[in-house]
Amino acid sequence: MSYDSKRYALLNRWDPRHLLTVERLLGPKPGERVLEIGCGRGHLNKRLREGGIDAVGIDANPQAAEHAVSDGVVTMDAAHLKFADDSFDKIVSVHAIEHIPPIEDAFAEMARVLKPGGTALFVYPAEPIKGIWAVPTAVILHNNPLKAAQVHCNWLWPARLREVAGPVGFTELHNEFHLLSTPQFVSLFRLESQS
Repeated sequence: MSYDSKRYALLNRWDPRHLLTVERLLGPKPGERVLEIGCGRGHLNKRLREGGIDAVGIDANPQAAEHAVSDGVVTMDAAHLKFADDSFDKIVSVHAIEHIPPIEDAFAEMARVLKPGGTALFVYPAEPIKGIWAVPTAVILHNNPLKAAQVHCNWLWPARLREVAGPVGFTELHNEFHLLSTPQFVSLFRLESQS
Protein backbone atom coordinates (compact mmCIF):
# COMPACT_ATOMS: atom_id res chain seq x y z
CA MET A 1 0.00 0.00 0.00
CA SER A 2 1.44 3.37 -1.02
CA TYR A 3 1.54 6.25 1.44
CA ASP A 4 3.01 8.76 -1.04
CA SER A 5 0.45 11.50 -0.47
CA LYS A 6 0.95 15.19 0.18
CA ARG A 7 -2.67 15.51 1.27
CA TYR A 8 -2.30 12.72 3.84
CA ALA A 9 0.93 14.24 5.16
CA LEU A 10 -0.61 17.68 5.54
CA LEU A 11 -3.90 16.50 7.07
CA ASN A 12 -2.33 14.41 9.82
CA ARG A 13 -3.05 16.35 13.00
CA TRP A 14 -0.79 16.94 15.99
CA ASP A 15 -2.28 15.93 19.32
CA PRO A 16 -0.21 17.38 22.21
CA ARG A 17 -1.65 14.73 24.56
CA HIS A 18 0.68 12.21 22.89
CA LEU A 19 3.70 14.19 24.10
CA LEU A 20 2.36 13.96 27.66
CA THR A 21 2.01 10.18 27.29
CA VAL A 22 5.55 9.91 25.90
CA GLU A 23 6.99 12.02 28.72
CA ARG A 24 5.08 10.09 31.40
CA LEU A 25 5.77 6.53 30.21
CA LEU A 26 8.89 6.64 28.03
CA GLY A 27 10.60 9.47 29.91
CA PRO A 28 13.13 10.54 27.26
CA LYS A 29 16.02 12.57 28.67
CA PRO A 30 18.24 15.18 27.04
CA GLY A 31 21.07 13.52 25.15
CA GLU A 32 19.25 10.23 24.64
CA ARG A 33 18.77 9.00 21.09
CA VAL A 34 15.11 8.30 20.32
CA LEU A 35 13.69 6.76 17.14
CA GLU A 36 10.12 7.65 16.20
CA ILE A 37 8.46 5.15 13.87
CA GLY A 38 5.78 6.67 11.62
CA CYS A 39 6.46 10.27 12.59
CA GLY A 40 4.39 11.99 9.91
CA ARG A 41 5.62 15.56 9.45
CA GLY A 42 7.50 15.38 12.75
CA HIS A 43 5.39 17.29 15.27
CA LEU A 44 6.34 14.98 18.17
CA ASN A 45 9.90 14.78 16.83
CA LYS A 46 10.12 18.58 16.92
CA ARG A 47 9.00 18.73 20.58
CA LEU A 48 11.46 16.03 21.59
CA ARG A 49 14.33 17.82 19.83
CA GLU A 50 13.37 21.09 21.50
CA GLY A 51 13.84 19.25 24.82
CA GLY A 52 17.44 18.31 23.98
CA ILE A 53 16.65 14.78 22.86
CA ASP A 54 18.47 13.42 19.80
CA ALA A 55 15.26 12.39 18.04
CA VAL A 56 15.09 10.84 14.58
CA GLY A 57 11.73 10.29 12.93
CA ILE A 58 11.02 7.97 10.02
CA ASP A 59 7.93 7.79 7.86
CA ALA A 60 7.05 5.74 4.76
CA ASN A 61 5.38 8.76 3.14
CA PRO A 62 8.05 10.77 1.27
CA GLN A 63 5.73 13.77 1.44
CA ALA A 64 6.05 13.77 5.23
CA ALA A 65 9.79 14.47 5.01
CA GLU A 66 9.23 16.93 2.15
CA HIS A 67 6.82 18.99 4.28
CA ALA A 68 8.36 18.25 7.70
CA VAL A 69 8.16 20.66 10.63
CA SER A 70 11.40 19.18 12.05
CA ASP A 71 14.89 18.59 10.68
CA GLY A 72 14.85 15.09 12.16
CA VAL A 73 12.43 13.48 9.66
CA VAL A 74 13.54 11.01 6.97
CA THR A 75 11.72 8.70 4.57
CA MET A 76 12.24 5.07 5.54
CA ASP A 77 10.39 1.76 5.74
CA ALA A 78 10.07 0.50 9.33
CA ALA A 79 10.66 -3.08 8.17
CA HIS A 80 14.05 -2.05 6.68
CA LEU A 81 15.69 0.43 9.07
CA LYS A 82 18.91 1.97 7.80
CA PHE A 83 20.56 2.31 11.20
CA ALA A 84 23.35 0.36 12.88
CA ASP A 85 22.62 -2.20 15.61
CA ASP A 86 22.05 -0.74 19.10
CA SER A 87 21.69 2.83 17.74
CA PHE A 88 18.85 4.07 19.96
CA ASP A 89 18.07 4.36 23.66
CA LYS A 90 14.31 4.49 23.13
CA ILE A 91 11.67 4.02 20.44
CA VAL A 92 8.24 5.60 20.17
CA SER A 93 5.48 5.00 17.66
CA VAL A 94 2.15 6.81 17.74
CA HIS A 95 -0.58 5.41 15.48
CA ALA A 96 1.79 3.80 12.99
CA ILE A 97 2.35 0.11 13.77
CA GLU A 98 -1.18 -0.77 12.67
CA HIS A 99 -0.14 0.36 9.15
CA ILE A 100 3.12 -1.64 8.77
CA PRO A 101 3.24 -4.91 6.83
CA PRO A 102 4.76 -7.23 7.84
CA ILE A 103 4.67 -6.10 11.46
CA GLU A 104 6.94 -8.95 12.57
CA ASP A 105 9.74 -7.62 10.35
CA ALA A 106 9.30 -4.11 11.76
CA PHE A 107 9.56 -5.41 15.33
CA ALA A 108 12.67 -7.43 14.46
CA GLU A 109 14.24 -4.27 13.04
CA MET A 110 13.25 -2.22 16.09
CA ALA A 111 14.82 -4.85 18.35
CA ARG A 112 17.99 -4.72 16.25
CA VAL A 113 18.44 -0.93 16.44
CA LEU A 114 17.38 -0.54 20.09
CA LYS A 115 20.03 -0.95 22.77
CA PRO A 116 19.49 -3.89 25.15
CA GLY A 117 17.55 -2.60 28.15
CA GLY A 118 16.04 0.15 25.99
CA THR A 119 12.33 0.87 26.06
CA ALA A 120 9.73 1.21 23.33
CA LEU A 121 6.34 2.89 23.57
CA PHE A 122 3.51 2.13 21.16
CA VAL A 123 0.20 4.00 20.86
CA TYR A 124 -2.28 2.24 18.55
CA PRO A 125 -6.02 2.24 17.89
CA ALA A 126 -8.48 0.18 19.90
CA GLU A 127 -10.66 -0.92 17.01
CA PRO A 128 -13.81 -2.97 17.61
CA ILE A 129 -13.67 -3.87 13.89
CA LYS A 130 -10.40 -4.04 11.93
CA GLY A 131 -9.83 -0.76 10.09
CA ILE A 132 -12.88 1.09 11.42
CA TRP A 133 -10.83 4.14 12.45
CA ALA A 134 -8.96 4.12 9.11
CA VAL A 135 -11.99 4.95 6.96
CA PRO A 136 -11.00 8.65 6.62
CA THR A 137 -7.43 7.65 5.69
CA ALA A 138 -8.71 5.17 3.10
CA VAL A 139 -10.76 7.96 1.54
CA ILE A 140 -7.76 10.35 1.54
CA LEU A 141 -5.30 7.82 0.11
CA HIS A 142 -7.54 5.76 -2.19
CA ASN A 143 -10.89 7.54 -2.51
CA ASN A 144 -12.36 4.29 -1.23
CA PRO A 145 -13.59 3.74 2.36
CA LEU A 146 -13.67 -0.02 1.72
CA LYS A 147 -9.84 -0.09 1.76
CA ALA A 148 -9.75 0.81 5.47
CA ALA A 149 -8.82 -2.73 6.53
CA GLN A 150 -5.88 -2.60 4.12
CA VAL A 151 -4.74 0.74 5.56
CA HIS A 152 -4.88 -0.65 9.11
CA CYS A 153 -3.46 -3.99 8.00
CA ASN A 154 -2.74 -5.04 11.61
CA TRP A 155 -5.58 -5.45 14.08
CA LEU A 156 -3.87 -4.97 17.45
CA TRP A 157 -4.59 -5.10 21.17
CA PRO A 158 -2.13 -5.60 24.07
CA ALA A 159 -2.14 -9.42 24.02
CA ARG A 160 -1.65 -9.48 20.24
CA LEU A 161 1.19 -6.97 20.49
CA ARG A 162 2.90 -9.15 23.13
CA GLU A 163 2.68 -12.06 20.65
CA VAL A 164 4.44 -9.97 17.99
CA ALA A 165 7.04 -8.33 20.26
CA GLY A 166 7.97 -11.25 22.51
CA PRO A 167 9.82 -13.45 19.98
CA VAL A 168 12.34 -10.67 19.21
CA GLY A 169 13.14 -9.99 22.88
CA PHE A 170 10.62 -7.42 24.07
CA THR A 171 8.94 -7.77 27.49
CA GLU A 172 5.83 -5.75 28.24
CA LEU A 173 6.21 -3.43 31.21
CA HIS A 174 2.83 -1.69 31.10
CA ASN A 175 -0.30 -1.20 29.02
CA GLU A 176 -3.31 1.04 29.32
CA PHE A 177 -6.42 2.13 27.48
CA HIS A 178 -7.13 5.76 26.57
CA LEU A 179 -10.34 7.30 25.35
CA LEU A 180 -9.15 10.42 23.51
CA SER A 181 -10.61 11.51 20.18
CA THR A 182 -10.60 7.81 19.24
CA PRO A 183 -10.10 4.85 21.59
CA GLN A 184 -6.48 3.69 21.77
CA PHE A 185 -4.12 1.35 23.56
CA VAL A 186 -0.70 2.28 24.92
CA SER A 187 1.95 -0.42 25.48
CA LEU A 188 5.41 0.02 26.97
CA PHE A 189 8.10 -2.64 26.35
CA ARG A 190 11.70 -3.20 27.39
CA LEU A 191 14.19 -4.96 25.13
CA GLU A 192 15.86 -7.70 27.12
CA SER A 193 19.57 -8.41 26.71
CA GLN A 194 20.18 -10.95 23.98
CA SER A 195 22.56 -13.72 25.03
